[in-house]
Amino acid sequence: MSEGDATPVISLRSVTRVYGEGEAAVRALRGIDLDIRAGEFVAIMGPSGSGKSTAMNIIGSLDTPSEGSYRFLGADVGDFDRLQRALLRREYLGFVFQGFNLLARTSAVDNVELPLIYKGIGRAERREKAIRTLQRVGLGHRLDKDPSQLSGGEQQRVAIARAIASEPAVLLADEPTGNLDTARSIEIMELISQLNDEEGLTVIMVTHEPDMAEYAKRIVHFKDGLIEVDGLNGTPRKPALEHADVR
Repeated sequence: MSEGDATPVISLRSVTRVYGEGEAAVRALRGIDLDIRAGEFVAIMGPSGSGKSTAMNIIGSLDTPSEGSYRFLGADVGDFDRLQRALLRREYLGFVFQGFNLLARTSAVDNVELPLIYKGIGRAERREKAIRTLQRVGLGHRLDKDPSQLSGGEQQRVAIARAIASEPAVLLADEPTGNLDTARSIEIMELISQLNDEEGLTVIMVTHEPDMAEYAKRIVHFKDGLIEVDGLNGTPRKPALEHADVR
């Protein structure tokens, strides 16, 4: 479904995932093929138990296929050991979760610095990058606030800033608006859409909300461990670019 002949950032071939054994075995994925190229914005949808979250966990190198192959920028992730998978996550992937997963009693700027510490970036440089990234997501005025002093939408913006501060190749967003009201959900989706449109960030998002999936350029529907539909979204929603006041 992607345009161009370049090597996909992500390529899954005949991927299965089985949990348990014998009669208790659960086939979460039943043999899926999926390519995602640089610059795409893909929404993965499907009912509970459809396999969408399992696919996301495999793409995020948090789980491994039972059978089949997963290649990232041409490299066979199946050949990676635990350390190499951790390095893949650290160097190439940014994660945003429904529950924000911020450190309590820790300022926004310190939360955003965390992955930069793991990458070995020096104190002055990582502070500068963290501040600059928070400014990019509209929170330059909230640097010293901890999660208890931030709204849900602001917390998710901090989480997005943390995910993109290390300049990942791919942003993985798992139900990023699941804990937000409609207005804040729109703000978050407009931000993610801007990052994709203006900076070319590859985005893969799991969501059960059709309104949020409309921001994606491509929508992949899972059902019963298989890809049921994979198609381009002809009219993705665009950011309104009108709201400067982030609450």
